[in-house]
Amino acid sequence: MCLTCSHLWRNVQQPFCQLAVGLALCVATVACGTGIEVTEHVTDKDVRRVIEQTDAHQQPVTLSAYVDSVPAWRQGKRFWVADNQVRQLFARSGDFDIDSVKLAAHVLAFTGYDTGGLYDNRQTVNLQFKDVADEKTYVYRTGKTIDEFRPGFSIPMLVDMDMVEHIARQVVGKEYYIRTPIWYDRQTEQMMDGRHFIKIHVDSVLPGNAVMPLRLMFTTVDSGERAMVWMSDNNSVMRGRDFDAMFIASDPHLFYPAITDATWLRITRGEVAEGMTKEECRLSLGSPNRISTNPDQAGLREYWYYDGGSYLFFVDGLLNQFRR
Repeated sequence: MCLTCSHLWRNVQQPFCQLAVGLALCVATVACGTGIEVTEHVTDKDVRRVIEQTDAHQQPVTLSAYVDSVPAWRQGKRFWVADNQVRQLFARSGDFDIDSVKLAAHVLAFTGYDTGGLYDNRQTVNLQFKDVADEKTYVYRTGKTIDEFRPGFSIPMLVDMDMVEHIARQVVGKEYYIRTPIWYDRQTEQMMDGRHFIKIHVDSVLPGNAVMPLRLMFTTVDSGERAMVWMSDNNSVMRGRDFDAMFIASDPHLFYPAITDATWLRITRGEVAEGMTKEECRLSLGSPNRISTNPDQAGLREYWYYDGGSYLFFVDGLLNQFRR
């Protein structure tokens, strides 16, 4: 996980210190009186366990799931085309050259289906769509019988507009605290410097792309900055980018009253400074990939390693030096 793109926040100082002190005591028992400095590596499993123990402060916003299936589709149901490559899914037609069709950003309306096996006698479903713009018809051969469809079935590169509207009805016009600093420019869709743990106002939810089917447009409450995030839906394989993983209802600073306003401002910007605690650094930068502890006569020394050669160095729980 890189320092600038980490969007996880954790409250870990107390349980992590308990883990580190326990390791230090074990090492000190072996090394006492030898004059030999011993380094103890904390495993990935140990890191994950500490993270899992400190999720109590998180208050995700759980949205009602969108559930639908092909047998329930009504005629006129709309789909946003996220990529021109969707043409590879459709059957060839004498009415047009399928290889030259460009459907990205078009809206297709479901017009019904027929059945008929292509290579066998199974009554497989052929879904039919009409381009709202030019009324050309496209057919998607699913290879499934009507009884084989399950809730959550989706067609690659098509975004269900009913799903988009289902999410929008629940969040548009409301205010939340954003957990990810991975923001994108609304116009260019290029990644931009963002902040986390600040209040935002949800302006709209729009169809996204072939990987992330949703775009959530928001405005920051404190500065009026406008940006967007890519978001998955509840049926997506991209876990960790759905709404309840990226937004919380309450101000997270309230759970950390000991953190000063100045330090909290630094945390929201993903910054660290000497003297910050491990808890504050984890909130700012996210969890490290690897941790090593090095207890000696001067105290407990600890390294947190991140991607790209970045690291934090703590002495007795306080940040002593770092490289970004």
